[in-house]
Amino acid sequence: MSFSKTVEACVQAQLDAYNARDIDAFMRHWAEDCGYYAFPSTLLARGAAEIRARHVERFREPDLHGRLVSRIALDDLVVDHEIVTRNFEEGRGEVEVVAIYEIRDGLIANAWFKMGEKRLEGEG
Repeated sequence: MSFSKTVEACVQAQLDAYNARDIDAFMRHWAEDCGYYAFPSTLLARGAAEIRARHVERFREPDLHGRLVSRIALDDLVVDHEIVTRNFEEGRGEVEVVAIYEIRDGLIANAWFKMGEKRLEGEG
């Protein structure tokens, strides 16, 4: 398997676990000392324990689902364009996301997320 396929497999496996809302499977793909950022550099969580805590809450959303639109892999980076369905305080909706994953030793070492504007169901 080529290096780019290996890094892509890591990111796909964590997306599959995200969509299954399986926290243990999801966390298997994150390094213990990983960084989780709002793009470009706002630290949202440092380390697997903080990332787990963020996602335990998120995984309670009944409609949570990330739909992959496109993926680019280059060396140790994977860039995903996704549409994520969420249960926002104001109701069900979607948000467009660009996710950048840095893979080291087969695990996500750092991740950056650029979020678009949320769109609630029924809005144009």
